[in-house]
Amino acid sequence: MNTNLTEAQNDYAIFLPALSGFYATFVGKQRFDQYVEADRIPSNFNNGMESLNYLNKDEGQFQYKWTLYSAGHADLDVTKHSPKEDMVRNRDRENTWVLGDSGGFQIGKGVWEGDWKDPNCPKAHKKRDGVLRWMDAYMDYGMILDIPAWVSRSEAGQRATGVSTYQEAVDATRINNDYWQKHRTGACKFLNVLQGENFEQADDWYEQMKDYCDPSIYPDTHFNGWAMGGQNMCDIELAIKRLVTLRFDGLLEKGIHDIMHFLGTSKLEWAVLLTDVQRAVRKYHNENFTITFDCASPFLATANGQIYTQTETDDRSKWVYRMVPSVDDKKYASDTRGFRDAVLQDGVFNSFSDSPISKGLEVKDVCIYAPGDLNKIGKEGKTSWDSFAYAIQMGHNVWSHINAVQEANRQYSNGVMPNMLIQETFDRVYFKDVVEKIFSINDRDRALEEVEKHRKYLMGIIGTRGAVGKKTINASANFNKFFQ
Repeated sequence: MNTNLTEAQNDYAIFLPALSGFYATFVGKQRFDQYVEADRIPSNFNNGMESLNYLNKDEGQFQYKWTLYSAGHADLDVTKHSPKEDMVRNRDRENTWVLGDSGGFQIGKGVWEGDWKDPNCPKAHKKRDGVLRWMDAYMDYGMILDIPAWVSRSEAGQRATGVSTYQEAVDATRINNDYWQKHRTGACKFLNVLQGENFEQADDWYEQMKDYCDPSIYPDTHFNGWAMGGQNMCDIELAIKRLVTLRFDGLLEKGIHDIMHFLGTSKLEWAVLLTDVQRAVRKYHNENFTITFDCASPFLATANGQIYTQTETDDRSKWVYRMVPSVDDKKYASDTRGFRDAVLQDGVFNSFSDSPISKGLEVKDVCIYAPGDLNKIGKEGKTSWDSFAYAIQMGHNVWSHINAVQEANRQYSNGVMPNMLIQETFDRVYFKDVVEKIFSINDRDRALEEVEKHRKYLMGIIGTRGAVGKKTINASANFNKFFQ
């Protein structure tokens, strides 16, 4: 079992756990108060609550230096002490790397109200400035505050933001970009977010926004890389075309545009696919180029009562994280058996792979409430879990997800292939060979011709939102194109 996942990262594309504010609260508040009673903390947590802090290279039960944290659930007032955010605010900046998500999702859903089309709207301005100050204070990289193109399909988003069309989303994003370029301190580097719900919009958004990354136009304030949202993040053909365009537009340069982030990406096949892309770009253009990708699955799974049990990466198969409903039974409240032993012996799970969090954990550490026990609000609930039981299992799930991504990359490097990335219908075609060929070509038109040559194959690769090839075109992509 690997506890130092930082050292195991190798040259793989970097997965960023989308750190839950709920999880961070346990680490942060425990630093200033007994947020969780000492006798409630499992005996295998050698460093108390800090054992859950994977950003702590000395005290975490496992170590992993990279994560994403969203301004959408952050305390944006940097002048006020925020214990619940201390895991992020007071981390070891030399040995960690945190990407800030801007909160564009909150705007799209109508949570952050304001007329985002008006640069002088007080509500919008307060959030705009707050997110910028927060990122400059605490993030290494941050995404610009984009107004996602899909806000035009969100009734709540339209009502709350005043944005009702694709172009209005572009214009509102430009307002935010202009403000950030004028007022950024340079402490945080920023990624230019590319949106668009179909191929036409994705190309148009890029053309309207690319100048913000151009040092010849903004020599001192240009943005420092790219974040792939909308259609860009779930369609590998489009993503590769964009990278080719960036290369020959001079917007993928060493020391200037080293980072590209893919939003909301969880598929194991994409973990290795993105490693292939990263390696090809490093080999032929920018040796510092790094791809990151995030998802909140480890935290959301626990919130839905699920726990990671194992990972399946068999050759020529679909690669999956295996999650099942976790053990939740009041009969275990005094059971001192190891967590793994109990769930396997009692047939709760068919299989279970331990993590540094679960190894040495007793089943009663999760199933804390016995029949008749009252919870914190003085009632007997149906569940045997308290809130800390969720945090414990989140920690297990985070390790399991990171380890699965790294293991998938190790297997892939040894020749084990997911069926998604190999075509054997006629000639045998490997994704890594296609990408290698595309980026070996030092001419824009010929590189794009090579993408087009493999279009049918690339279209068959399932996107991060589950769409396959023609479905990405014929479903939302074409719908939005024809009826926008």
